[in-house]
Amino acid sequence: MTKTAEQIAESHVFEADVARLLHMMVHSVYSDRDVFLRELISNAADACEKLRYEAIETPLLLGADAENRITLTLDEDNRQLVVEDNGIGMSRDEMIEALGTIARSGTRVFMERIEANKAAEGAQLIGQFGVGFYSCFMVAERVDVISRRAGTQEAWTWTSDGKGSYSVSPETTLTVAPSRGTRIVLHLMEDAKQYTSRWTVERIVKEQSGHVPVAIRLVEKPGKEPVQITDGTALWTKSKSDVSKEEYTDFYRSVSGQYDEPALTVHFRAEGRQEYTALAFIPGTQPFDMFDPERKDRMKLYVKRVFITDDADLLPRYLRFVRGLVDTADLPLNVSREMIQESPILTAIRKGITSRIITAIEKLAERDAEAFLKFWENFGPVLKEGIYEDIERRPQLLTLARFRTSASNEGYRSLVDYVKDAKEGQNAIYYLAGGSLDQLKASPQLEGFRARGIEVLLLTDSIDSFWTMNAPDYEGKAFKSITQGAADLAQFAKLDGHTMPEGDNESAATFLAFAKEKLAGQIADVRASDRLTESAVCLVAPEEGYDRQMEKILRNAGRLQDAAKPILEINLLHPLIKAIASVEDDAPYQEDAAFLLLDQARILDGDRPADPRRFAERLARVFQRSVPS
Repeated sequence: MTKTAEQIAESHVFEADVARLLHMMVHSVYSDRDVFLRELISNAADACEKLRYEAIETPLLLGADAENRITLTLDEDNRQLVVEDNGIGMSRDEMIEALGTIARSGTRVFMERIEANKAAEGAQLIGQFGVGFYSCFMVAERVDVISRRAGTQEAWTWTSDGKGSYSVSPETTLTVAPSRGTRIVLHLMEDAKQYTSRWTVERIVKEQSGHVPVAIRLVEKPGKEPVQITDGTALWTKSKSDVSKEEYTDFYRSVSGQYDEPALTVHFRAEGRQEYTALAFIPGTQPFDMFDPERKDRMKLYVKRVFITDDADLLPRYLRFVRGLVDTADLPLNVSREMIQESPILTAIRKGITSRIITAIEKLAERDAEAFLKFWENFGPVLKEGIYEDIERRPQLLTLARFRTSASNEGYRSLVDYVKDAKEGQNAIYYLAGGSLDQLKASPQLEGFRARGIEVLLLTDSIDSFWTMNAPDYEGKAFKSITQGAADLAQFAKLDGHTMPEGDNESAATFLAFAKEKLAGQIADVRASDRLTESAVCLVAPEEGYDRQMEKILRNAGRLQDAAKPILEINLLHPLIKAIASVEDDAPYQEDAAFLLLDQARILDGDRPADPRRFAERLARVFQRSVPS
């Protein structure tokens, strides 16, 4: 600065309680220091947009430099970062008004002027709160702003350390002042010198401001040639017909951090009460964080192509495998632009995006069964969480769901298929939940249903035990666990090859009553079974309460201290039961047999004997009795 300039430099105090507000900005409003660069780039983009608008009436404002740009210059030696644009620039009065008053936004005033003229069409203005600029004091111990208003000769310098005052003076050094626009010089703090690293700055720009409507260039060191790092275009603003599959794939990889190809791309623009653009991808493989306990969605929110947050809950948690973004100009923001206000607009956007994604999945199921099954194998366990959580879309999600069943062999079946092939008079959709498919297929509770040709859903995901309790029915048929309550199978005839010789079972019925008396302390009831055709015994849960699998989940999680006593079902026609019942003159033997049958049922159910030592003792006595003397 020349001596003359020094003599006429003006000192000012901020027109607000700057010490308090800047402290809030630095320590409370922004949780991530990186956002300062996003804010400065947003302001620079606004300045270029203002110039574009004013040049419509006054083309001379552009002069010979018609291409808008933003340039970032790194100076590691002097610990400086420079952010420069060739936009509209500021006069002295505009500089004092825009930078000297906290929470007064030149952008907002500009928008109000445009609206008054009813000529705001196409003006893409980002910042409207006037505090984003001050975030630079999180990283800078001093900030110099040198600006020249387009169409004027005078340039001005604004300088402040953010602690209560600032100065404004004429800038007469030609090499310092831009020919048009604004140059912001950040004198970085010692602990902020990483912002002179090309890798750091380029990463922040691409993550947070890679799609602002102005090209961004980077100068790695003063005197070096600038390198363009963004081109000022946003893929999602283009028409779908103008974007190639390769471009979608490249963009998907950039937002997801994965190297596969998207299984499904959903790209649309919503118009009406809310206007926004969404670009969402369903990955071709499971993301590594799909089962993150926090279950957060991974959609990014942009406002007018400026990244705002990736924590806006734009999708329900059961669609957290989706990657992509939403760009809107309608969403209200708070002063920091980081915390999105809960509002009817956000709710409408979330609802609209969710509906479009589920519709796209439905269309995939209709047109490409093979691709849909691959999608289901990857994301079915997560999508089923929506059956439990999303009452409004539950019918859609139930129709989308695919299941392994007792009739599907190695394939999948839909509920539409199940209902279509249900037995006449069958008013329930039967299911069996457990830890593995092999375990379920070998379950004794399944025998009676298989013998009668009644299809049973085989559910192996933890969420299955929850949604089946919440989903009341599908197409009028209630969901019913085959491990709970009575099977009510007598109305259905057994298939050929699944009958057992009837014979006299009077002694077996007598043994059943005996077992019920001896086991009374451990079980709720002992009853004859119509669900068993091959096994001698099985356990089922009472009609009210939880089924067997749900009890295990809650017990293992420490959420169920006192589980309901199970019911022991005995197949009175099984040869083992008849053999035990025929020994009517040996009550100690029948008592040991009753307890061993109960432990056998526990083992078949995936549990251990209640008392391993007594189990072994009883087993030894039974073996000894069977050995000829």
